[in-house]
Parts: sequence; C-alpha cells; structure tokens
Amino acid sequence: MNSENFLLSEKIVSPSYIRQGSQARRSHEQLIRHLLEQGKCPEEGWSESTIELFLNELAVMDSNNFLGNCGVGEREGRVASSLVARRHYRLIHGIGRSGDIAAIQPKAAGSSLLNKLTNSVVLDILRLTGVRSVASCFVVPMATGMSLTLCFLTLRHRRPNARYIIWPRIDQKSCFKSMITAGFEPVVVENVLEGDELRTDLEAVERKIEELGAENILCVHSTTSCFAPRVPDRLEELSTMCAKNNIPHIVNNAYGVQSSKCMHLIQQGARVGRIDAFVQSLDKNFMVPVGGAIIAGFDEVFVQEISKMYPGRASASPSLDVLITLLTLGASGYKKCLSERKDIYSFLSQELKSLASSHGERLLHTPHNPISLAMSLGGLQAGNDKAVTQLGSMLFTRQVSGARVIPLGKEQTIGGHTFRGFMSHSDSYPCPYLNAASAVGITREDVSACIKRLDKCMRTLKKEANIAGNPLFFQQEKQKCSIFKNEGQSEIFLLQP
Repeated sequence: MNSENFLLSEKIVSPSYIRQGSQARRSHEQLIRHLLEQGKCPEEGWSESTIELFLNELAVMDSNNFLGNCGVGEREGRVASSLVARRHYRLIHGIGRSGDIAAIQPKAAGSSLLNKLTNSVVLDILRLTGVRSVASCFVVPMATGMSLTLCFLTLRHRRPNARYIIWPRIDQKSCFKSMITAGFEPVVVENVLEGDELRTDLEAVERKIEELGAENILCVHSTTSCFAPRVPDRLEELSTMCAKNNIPHIVNNAYGVQSSKCMHLIQQGARVGRIDAFVQSLDKNFMVPVGGAIIAGFDEVFVQEISKMYPGRASASPSLDVLITLLTLGASGYKKCLSERKDIYSFLSQELKSLASSHGERLLHTPHNPISLAMSLGGLQAGNDKAVTQLGSMLFTRQVSGARVIPLGKEQTIGGHTFRGFMSHSDSYPCPYLNAASAVGITREDVSACIKRLDKCMRTLKKEANIAGNPLFFQQEKQKCSIFKNEGQSEIFLLQP
C-alpha cells in the first residue's frame, strides 16, 4: 500500500479509519527507513509483523517473484515445494555471484540488499561487543572450521612459499582439520601449565618462528574461546610477535562474541600488533541454526580478498537467520542476553564449586576463561578407571547435553598427527575433569537441573565403586542379610526386612 492506494481506499472505507491504518503502516516503514539509513542494529527489537513486512518487501524485488517474469535460464529461483518457499520467505536466489560472495545479483535486488544489510548489522554488533576498530566483515554460509580454511587459502596467494601454520594446541578437531584441508602443515605448540590453567607457551612459539623462518610460515593460528582448563591465548603478545616478524595472524573466535573478555583481547591484539582476520560462529553466538560464520578483520581490502576467494554463489539462510534474530532482539536485547550469560557464569561457578566440595573434588581455578568451567574427577577415577567415561554416558542418557567428561591418557590421531591426552589440550594434564559452560541463552533452570542430575550420577558411581572394590562394604552388608545355600552350594544374601 502506497499513498496513492490509501487515497483510493478512502473512497471505499471511512477516511478517518484509512488514515489511522496509514499511520500504523508508516510506523513500520519508519523502522525500516532507519535501518536502511544507518545500517545498524536497532536499539529496540522489532515486532514479528514489522520483520515479515520488511522481508516480504525484499522478496518482491527478486525476479523469481515478479508477476510477469519469464525465466529461461538454468537458475531462475524455481522451487517445487511451497513449504520450502515459505521457509525462505521466497528469497530463493541466495547471495553473491559466481566470482564473489559479496557481489550484487542483477536479478535479485532484494536478496542482495538483505546480504549487504546483514553484514552491516553484524559489523555494528561486533563493534558493540568490544572490537570497536573492526573495519569490515561478512557472513559466510559455512561453519567456523571451513571459514578458517577460506582465510588460510586467501593467505596462500599472499605468501605462496609458506608451508607451516603455528598453532598453540587446542583439542578441537575442526580447527586442526581447517589447516590440513587448506593444504598446510600445522606446527603444534604445546601449552604450559600455570596453576590449573593451560596457557600459551610464548617462548616455544618464538623458537618455532626462528627454527622454521618467518617467510615459511603462513600465519599464527590462535584461539580465544575454548574449554577450560585451556584459556584464551595471549593475543597481545602473539599479535606483537606477528607484527615484529611480519607474519599474518588468524584468530579462531568461535564463540567469543558473547564474551567481553574475548572481544577485548582481539581489540587489544589489533591495537598493539597484528590480527589479519578473526572468525566466529553464528549459532554459538546468536542462537541461530548451525551453518554460518562471520569473517571479520581490520583491513577492509583483506576481508574483501577472502570474500572473493569463496567459489560460486551461496545460501542466504545464515544471513536471513541472523538478521531476523538481531532485528527481533535489538541491540538492547542482545546486550541483555550477554549480561544474563555473565551472571549465570557466576551462578554455575558457585554451584559447581559446592558440588565438587561435597564429593571431595574441586572446581579448577581458571580465571582467564570467561565461558567454560572445569571440575576435577580424580576421586571418581581412583575408585574405577572407567567411572569417568561412564559419568559422561550417564549424563547424556539423563538429558544433560554439552557437559564434557575428560579422562586421562586418551590418544587421537588426526591427519597423521597423534595427540596424547586428547581433549585435555595437554599431553599429561594432572587430573581427569568435567566441563560445563555458561553460553549465551543458558538459564538458571538449566544449571540447577544439571547440578542435581550430576550429583545423583556421581553418588551412584561412587556407590558402585564401593560395592565393586571395598571388602569392608561386603562385610557390613553381610551382617544385614540372611545366608542360605542354594542347590549349587553358593552363598546367597537376602536383605532382612
């Protein structure tokens, strides 16, 4: 409905009613106009009706939705299922063109506008959450691992003779495979144990640079968000080292957007040294379906090089999902989510500490990790070698998802490299442990239910360990039983009433 149609409507329905309807529509359009003018996440979230109006307006700008369109090409936005069309708001053409994921599509003005606005809104959020000097970013329809691979392949054109990527160890398969998939040789730098924390061994990184030669190193691949007792890498020192040796620096910031500490580390690293790009997941940070990531950097030219490295067009689904989410939450709503996550981190820490104490365990001291916590399981393993892994199975079957149980001595070979003590980020961490994280979207009810079920599982396992390995336990139980012989003359114990 435009102003001309509203005037015509006044001949059919009372003008006062039509004017009221026109004003209501203008309030929606005002929000859309501000978004187009500023390219920033609105401070307050939009209603679903405003978002759907906006998406429908974008969709009618794509050629597959033109009323008189006659498509004779091989890609014309044809969709067999109306359910699929509605799922995508009839935005079928995707984003980008064959040569550049950020390019404009002539026959998909609406989808192209969606892509540009999403990248602009996401850039605003990255600045809002702490990386104020970030210059450019784009949403890519791949998860974190493949997005890192895209960054490494882009660097290959700048450093064609480089073979190695220096990587402070973090036991997570996709970030390791991202380097192998790109055709490079990861140089694993073991972490150093400081108290309970596993931290970056800066001296070892420096030795590797001298040993391999800076010209043969594609980049340093560092990490912010990670599972405790591993903590974020020393980004300021690594960035300074990279700037000094003219070595690119790529940061895996998988779920770090939700942490002001992780974002501050990236901002400081770029301020004092060199960070070429940092990559973050959409699903972990923005509560959308898996399948997208944000590649961001401080040099707009380099970020554009990465986007041009992506071959072919791409799905618009991740861009659509994150734009809808951020328009729904607004900047204030997203900041509220981050604040709640931080509060629940403290609550989770207190609850785990109390539970650990009641079972003769302890909460590992990892103050530099702002998202993940770890509780020792040494006493549990002492009673039964398999009890630690059994605890993980018990939690999963009791619908506790996301908790990670880390036994000692596990080995894993990935791409020809064998990791000892895999999952613990160390060849020989002192004790087995359990991980739990306070990630965005978690609730106090989640924490309370987890602690209750974890407590019950640990009590069950300790009781089983006593039954299996404590002779005194059997003597005590025998005294409560009536003893008789069965036909095979073996002893049977029946509990007395």
